[in-house]
Amino acid sequence: MPDPVITAAASQITTCRANGHVPVIRTFFDNPTFTATHVVHDPATRSAAIIDSVMDYDPASGKTDHDLAQEIVDYITAEKLKVEWVLETHVHADHLSAAPWLQERVGGQLGIGDAIMRVQDIFGKLFNAGTRFARDGSQFDRLFHDGARFMLGSLPAIALHVPGHTPADMAYVIGDAAFIGDTLFMPDYGTARADFPGGDARMLYHSIRRLLSLPEETRIFLCHDYMAPGRDEYAWETTVGAERRGNIHVHDGVDENTFVQMRTARDATLSLPNLIMPSVQVNMRGGNLPEPEDNGVSYIKIPVSRS
Repeated sequence: MPDPVITAAASQITTCRANGHVPVIRTFFDNPTFTATHVVHDPATRSAAIIDSVMDYDPASGKTDHDLAQEIVDYITAEKLKVEWVLETHVHADHLSAAPWLQERVGGQLGIGDAIMRVQDIFGKLFNAGTRFARDGSQFDRLFHDGARFMLGSLPAIALHVPGHTPADMAYVIGDAAFIGDTLFMPDYGTARADFPGGDARMLYHSIRRLLSLPEETRIFLCHDYMAPGRDEYAWETTVGAERRGNIHVHDGVDENTFVQMRTARDATLSLPNLIMPSVQVNMRGGNLPEPEDNGVSYIKIPVSRS
């Protein structure tokens, strides 16, 4: 049976391209975490969205900073953009979100997928966050379900649930462009891992095939690039067609079982991201630090195994 959400997204992409009604996209790349933050705006109304922002964090000292986020604010100011949305594709495990800091300076509603509640439950238990930590997604302004439609100025947008890397991953199709978070990387690097709590390689395969059923000319913007061997520049934009033809893990012809076997074996060789402990605890709170303790300081917990 046809997927009605993908059919709607494909129709939107085709119509926007035909009418020349497409977003302008500026990307800010954070080298320490290999993260691409995208600022998307409607040229007709100057309405903008910030997708997957980064807060600078030094794990040795616990110091936070906002140098990259300030560059984004400067760009928004210079271009006279009005921020309507600050979007997260998922609860990131490799960088801390700058969403609350950005909202204080440029506004916008903070949005994420409605499966955030499952992620909050999983990691709330893992980090023993206590009863004061709300697990209902209330730290966010908008919880998107699969197929949810919204607007960026005069540009139509639609949210797609693409779980597998985490249970709550979302892709946002804005005009003719899809912002797909941690599902696919550049064709020469492959696909995201699926071994975090709540992740599932088989589910990731289905999410990727769903994305790759969009029109071949669909512009895809990625959340990360790790610069594959043989390439000397970071890249974060590709197309559905390029991924279908050339993705080293999941190009056309790779079946589900082959992918799952590859992904499972590969994930078993990977170490955890350097910033997973602080990132998850902050990002599951919408980018806010844990509540300060009685000395006014926030603390990140690190579970210690007794085995």
